[in-house]
Amino acid sequence: MTLVSVITPVYQPVPEFLQAAYNSLTAQNLPTGWEWEWIVQEDGETDALAGLLPDDPRISRGSGRRGGPGVARTLALSRAAGQLVKVLDADDQLTPGTLTRDITVLTEHPAIGWTTSRVLDLLPDGSTVGFDQDPPEGLIQRGAVLRHWLAHSYRAQVHPASLCIRRDLLLALGGWMALPASEDTGLLIAANTVSDGYFSAEPGLLYRKWSGQVTSQAAHIAETERAARMQVIKDRAGALEAFLRRNLLWGN
Repeated sequence: MTLVSVITPVYQPVPEFLQAAYNSLTAQNLPTGWEWEWIVQEDGETDALAGLLPDDPRISRGSGRRGGPGVARTLALSRAAGQLVKVLDADDQLTPGTLTRDITVLTEHPAIGWTTSRVLDLLPDGSTVGFDQDPPEGLIQRGAVLRHWLAHSYRAQVHPASLCIRRDLLLALGGWMALPASEDTGLLIAANTVSDGYFSAEPGLLYRKWSGQVTSQAAHIAETERAARMQVIKDRAGALEAFLRRNLLWGN
């Protein structure tokens, strides 16, 4: 059996959202020979997950000192046995077929290191809204995400919450960035700095919009911290590119 590890960091979980995330996993029909595992990591040691997760042997539950979502995700990676790692936030949902699409691209195209997909915002009334500037289906060349991100006020053309990435590439990049937020954007840009990616035009994620999400908080857009986050993401990508040019990282 070949595994895809779905990693979910959790802080002050909303039970119905976490259940919906699980339901979206059980609705996945994977290619023959593949299975998923769900690595759920509490960001803290409050036992907030007690009684919230189903009795399913495919679920691995863990906790650790609170350090933000990037730290929680990277700690969860220690328990991930899959060749591929899929991101799923505790308040989001995968759409049917998304894991199969990710697996198919990454098994059929060994040179592609990661995939993303179209994301639909899930509004409180249950309706969905898509992004009107998605790229076309297909290959995203190395470096394209950084260039778009820099040219569009630090907004990437693909959504990091839909990322599926090869585990060895994820480990080589050091996991998620040690930032209080935007750690997933930093990983996406770093991954594209060293590897081609792929975008699926079929919606792959329902991204829940609600008052409790991290990106809706005032601290997330506080200019001093945001500028610092963007700077270190940009500098990391630049350093990776410089190493590549000097054949110090995966040189030919």
